[in-house]
Amino acid sequence: MGEVHRLLKEAGREAALRSDFDRRVIEAAAAYLASEDVEIGFLYSGWSQAALPHKRLPDDAPWQVTTERVTLIVQPGLRAVPGGEPVSVGVPYGSRARLILLYLQSEALRTNSREIELGKSLHAWLRRLGIPIGGKSMKDVRDQAERLSRCRMTFTIKQGNRTGLVNQNILDTSMFVEEDNAQGSLFIETATLSDMFFQQLKKHPVPIEESAVRQIANNSMALDVYCWLAYRLHALSEPTPIGWRALHQQFGRGVKRLDHFKDQFKDTLNLATAVYPDAAVDVHERGITLRPSRPPVAPSTPRVVALSGRGPRRLAGG
Repeated sequence: MGEVHRLLKEAGREAALRSDFDRRVIEAAAAYLASEDVEIGFLYSGWSQAALPHKRLPDDAPWQVTTERVTLIVQPGLRAVPGGEPVSVGVPYGSRARLILLYLQSEALRTNSREIELGKSLHAWLRRLGIPIGGKSMKDVRDQAERLSRCRMTFTIKQGNRTGLVNQNILDTSMFVEEDNAQGSLFIETATLSDMFFQQLKKHPVPIEESAVRQIANNSMALDVYCWLAYRLHALSEPTPIGWRALHQQFGRGVKRLDHFKDQFKDTLNLATAVYPDAAVDVHERGITLRPSRPPVAPSTPRVVALSGRGPRRLAGG
């Protein structure tokens, strides 16, 4: 357990807030430790190694990120324009796209079905994460839903001397229907994950805690770092150093200067580990060192998934 968590347990939240630790880190860690939630979410391991952009790109621009084992390419989809040329809607980005993806994947594993219920279920889950339902927030969710529905992704995964290719849409059906009135696009009742993506998800799921996601739900890089640590740390057999340039390539493509990225990453790492107390990560001049750690969701923990707002459900074989 990190120093922040020890301070909170020994001295309490108010004393911790008077310390030299970042207030955001203290608040996230305190809320996480106080949470009694047991809900678990899941995501495909590829997303733990290579993620979407943090900020909006030009609508016709593809996205590519390459890490030690994975290359992800996301191509923006097209929207038909009556009487005109189709227009690009842009690749998904930011925290809202990540939260929608997490919901889709978690629901698919919870129900063991590619058919995902939307509408009230998605809204209930977003509320639990503290995301307002309405106004600009819901407009942003709809925008990212359209981008996810139309984009096409390619994961190139290296394992030893072998290279595998996962080339597909995330969804076989859209998450929304266009309306001619002022409401714009509305979520449909169900959407369908593509079969290949669903099969990859079932083969390579990474369990994460919803209570942790809730505390960092508005920070896309913190979400990425948390999911990456959840995937990497428990599989390590020995300390593993990772240099700043490799970290910059994976997490900081939107930050041009390496020195600026270092400062930002250190702050983000503190926030991500605030909701992952067992994460053992050392920061040093050359980068960071990952140390073998317990996963955020222990293997013996029952697979309790309740991202739909209908209460906890146990999955067989947890």
